[in-house]
Amino acid sequence: MNMMTDTPNSHDGELEEVILGACLIERASMPLIADKVRPEMFYDERHGEIFAALLSMHREGKSIDIITVKNELAVRGKLDFVGGPCRLASISSRVASSAHLEYHALILRQLYTRREMRLGFQRLLACSADESMDLDDIMVEAHRLLERLESECGAGDHLRSMDRLMEDTVAEVEARAAAGKEGVTGIPTGFADLDALTAGWQRGDLNILAARPSVGKTAFALHLAQAAAMAGRHVVVYSLEMQGERLGDRWLLASTPDVDARHLRNGQLTPGELQQVHEASGVLSRLPIHVDDHPVTSMDRVRSSARLLQSKGKCDMVILDYLQLCNMKSDQKNRNREQEVAQASRKAKLLAKELNIPVLLLSQLNRESDGRSDHRPGLSDLRESGAIEQDADMVMLLYRPALYGRATDKKSTYPADGLGVVIIAKHRNGETGEVYFHHNASMTKMEDYVPPMEWLMRNSR
Repeated sequence: MNMMTDTPNSHDGELEEVILGACLIERASMPLIADKVRPEMFYDERHGEIFAALLSMHREGKSIDIITVKNELAVRGKLDFVGGPCRLASISSRVASSAHLEYHALILRQLYTRREMRLGFQRLLACSADESMDLDDIMVEAHRLLERLESECGAGDHLRSMDRLMEDTVAEVEARAAAGKEGVTGIPTGFADLDALTAGWQRGDLNILAARPSVGKTAFALHLAQAAAMAGRHVVVYSLEMQGERLGDRWLLASTPDVDARHLRNGQLTPGELQQVHEASGVLSRLPIHVDDHPVTSMDRVRSSARLLQSKGKCDMVILDYLQLCNMKSDQKNRNREQEVAQASRKAKLLAKELNIPVLLLSQLNRESDGRSDHRPGLSDLRESGAIEQDADMVMLLYRPALYGRATDKKSTYPADGLGVVIIAKHRNGETGEVYFHHNASMTKMEDYVPPMEWLMRNSR
């Protein structure tokens, strides 16, 4: 027997025997429940061993009857443990047919889930009383338990008929048509050209924003977060690199037209600048943005936090700055850095799908682009893992030609001063291309790019 404290309705030995008996006497039984029942769902360990043998034989295409199952158990060294041939004969005699087998399997699954629920909550209770344990780790464990229980209850069953799929797809198309404003069906990006290319941030998508250090990934992401929040969407920013107050500085500078960035940093603000700061902070404080600047953050912690916020209606988009700083500790030994990054990238994609929200994941580029004449980045420059490209629905590469001493952008011929380029290098559900934006010297203010009059005059001839 399992070493579990027996509680009312925690198991049903007769039900377990009826299920096993049906599988022993009727060939059609195993296909009905093979994907619904697992050996560990049986409370009686002897019954679990019998079902493990049945499941193995079914998957290998072997014939199933009392004799073949007896032989299989003997090969496994479990025949005496389950009670021998007489026990198998006794079980098979308990049922005349497989009628109601699927319903019986459902009851078995529910009993197992209730046992797992009790055990899981008991473990969480013990963890909550252990003051040496980190609260974030306990929260992660709590969400893992709930996820596992949801899966056992069938909440994770995503099998749909074509009829149901088309019904759901048309409903989504109609929702996009109703919500679409000037072609933007998702969350606005804050740049007209980027919205035109992407239709906004789409639900369930993993979006990568990558660049070399100091190009402006964080500044660009903050502009995107503010644009989404101004459209009424709840945004959660996980900042692994920068303290929350430093992000606040950047948002303030982006919202105050006449405040000098140096004055804000060194505290030498004029009375007028200080007044602007107070006014801007009042506006910004009303935006639906949450910032988490915990210095040690894993993708599991991000998922736990985002799920909790979404349950309160406060998570429509997640921005993580940045991937390579994630805590990637793992139970698996000998895992290299590339495998760790690949796992974190995969978890980010699963987060987007599970919560049905866009996730923007910032990432670094390697040094390969620095060796090119124009320093223009490409997909192959994504640092440490090709899995990032594989998991992403869209990959954006940030490029500023002026950083490399160029007077003009080689491709567009636009003046490089104040010019930012977003290279859409991969777009699973749309077009690739380039989007241009204008920024000030400190990269705190950004807007759609409009070529200077001199350039327009020169190129109109």
